[in-house]
Amino acid sequence: MSKTDSAPFSYEGLDRVIHEKARLGLLTSLMAHPKGLAFADLKQLCGLTDGNLSRHLAVLQEAGLVEVTKGYEGNRPHTTCRLTKTGRRRFLEYLAVLERLVRDAAKAAGREAPPLGGRLGILST
Repeated sequence: MSKTDSAPFSYEGLDRVIHEKARLGLLTSLMAHPKGLAFADLKQLCGLTDGNLSRHLAVLQEAGLVEVTKGYEGNRPHTTCRLTKTGRRRFLEYLAVLERLVRDAAKAAGREAPPLGGRLGILST
């Protein structure tokens, strides 16, 4: 018997690296912008300070989920962030676990959960 069978509500796929609120917002923003985002744009989209954004990006980069490229545009420093292939895959796997959690919670509450993945098409990529 696997752990999933004996503990169906353990939701092992809820990755702590991804699950933190700011990092969840960062990954969602980067998923919506596959070519990447400038540091300043990501900061604005997620409502983070320079320091907070830098720290969360470092955690995501250490986990292999995000690639951070530093360079220059003219004479000004320019940092671009984007999801790695691994980051995209792990984020989609994470979303699948969240969908299962929503379905389980709705079932436990006696309601039918909407088919999130099918309607949004997030799991078909």
